[in-house]
Amino acid sequence: MGRVAAPYGVQGWFRIQTFSEALDTLIDYPQWYVGRDNDIRIYTVAEVKTHVKVLIAKLQGVDGRDAALALKGCDIAVARQDLPSAPEGEYYWSDLIGMKVANQRGEPFGSIAQILEAGAHDVLVVRGEREHLIPFVGQIVQDVDLTARTVIVDWELDY
Repeated sequence: MGRVAAPYGVQGWFRIQTFSEALDTLIDYPQWYVGRDNDIRIYTVAEVKTHVKVLIAKLQGVDGRDAALALKGCDIAVARQDLPSAPEGEYYWSDLIGMKVANQRGEPFGSIAQILEAGAHDVLVVRGEREHLIPFVGQIVQDVDLTARTVIVDWELDY
């Protein structure tokens, strides 16, 4: 849901680069998973607030600027079961990762490895025999079946 951007002050506070639509989405969660790669720790949020169009936070056990600096670049997540249900036609990126992608004729592209925020629209990074970059827009993404873990696209293998 975000990433630790930089220390803020000298008492262990830090700025957050948020990945959600609303700046203050992380404020609602009392515990965060913070880390990089497979080195992830659960932290209790001591305080979090918006400050001049930026989200800043203080975690329990992160005391001082050096401790906050050590977290710079770490991803911030919350437990999946704590998230509200996504509205109809919207999806959490984490739910899409790993889903199989095929076109309307059933030709397989591979699996969604990553999703990129590219300004005008998001882009699915699909890896199979080769990598495909597929715009995540309604004209192209025809069906997303979370139960079957499949995505059907109006796209060709040679694009």
